[in-house]
Amino acid sequence: MKIGPYQLENNLILAPMAGITDRPFRELCKQFGAGLTVSEMVASNPALSRHKRTLLKTDHTGEVGIRSVQILGTDPQQMADAAKLNVERGAQIIDINMGCPAKKVCSVAAGSALLRDEALVKRILDAVVNAVDIPVTLKIRTGWDKHSRNAVEIARIAENAGIAALTIHGRTRACKFEGRAEHETVKKVKQTTGIPVIANGDIDSPEQARFVLDSTGADAIMIGRAAQGNPWLFSQISHFINHGKPIEKPTITEIHNTLMIHLDKLYSFYGNASGVRIARKHIAWYFRHLEPSAQDAQRTINQAQCPSQQIALINSAFNFLTTDRAA
Repeated sequence: MKIGPYQLENNLILAPMAGITDRPFRELCKQFGAGLTVSEMVASNPALSRHKRTLLKTDHTGEVGIRSVQILGTDPQQMADAAKLNVERGAQIIDINMGCPAKKVCSVAAGSALLRDEALVKRILDAVVNAVDIPVTLKIRTGWDKHSRNAVEIARIAENAGIAALTIHGRTRACKFEGRAEHETVKKVKQTTGIPVIANGDIDSPEQARFVLDSTGADAIMIGRAAQGNPWLFSQISHFINHGKPIEKPTITEIHNTLMIHLDKLYSFYGNASGVRIARKHIAWYFRHLEPSAQDAQRTINQAQCPSQQIALINSAFNFLTTDRAA
């Protein structure tokens, strides 16, 4: 799949997720086979452009592969300026967020709330595309609610504006993350637009990935929550698509080693204190793949205040699992 001049290594993409798809997680998912990763959303508000959190989100130091940055906002000029600023900071693709269903985002008419105003959608897309010389992509939902699915109309606007690829999450804004995603709308958009279409929503297994690609005709799939604590999902999907059969799930030792790599990246990126705190949610996601006895150890692990203590407690939990199985 190509986005503008960029040829992706495959058609598996890591979704932008606030507070999750930082540089450490993006690097790890690329290592396990993601053909493209997208940063957490960056606010277009110029007052936040030098904020520490914003600078961390846009830190691409040493990052390999194509760098895609998602921006969020409602003002066309601010969005255009944010796109230009992120190009200066190293972005090679700008992604526009019109899919986030979070209340704090929609309450200011950003994210998926924009789908109610097609005229504003057009002004934002035109402004951003005309502001930069790199590909601009767009992420949307199927509509505001089940009675106003307008993804096909938004897709036409996007194509006319020069959007290089369109991602569709198979839920409306009103659905949030409830129920199962539907991909029939993705199929309709693919049939009516000439730009690459990426399907997103509840793609949580190699079998589901293959089904969504085959049933929608989408050019690629985007994986979000299913990759949390599960970066090897990309290699599992790639193997299943290419060879028609699954590969073995990661062993306890492989999960342990991957978690240790992830923690090291987090400590280096955020510093020890913040790294330990941010690591807690990732540890919980990795531990979902383990036996309940190991998950019970999370309460103790969450009390750790420094990397050495956190690592020691995790190692103890994994050593118990390994010893218990050997017995």
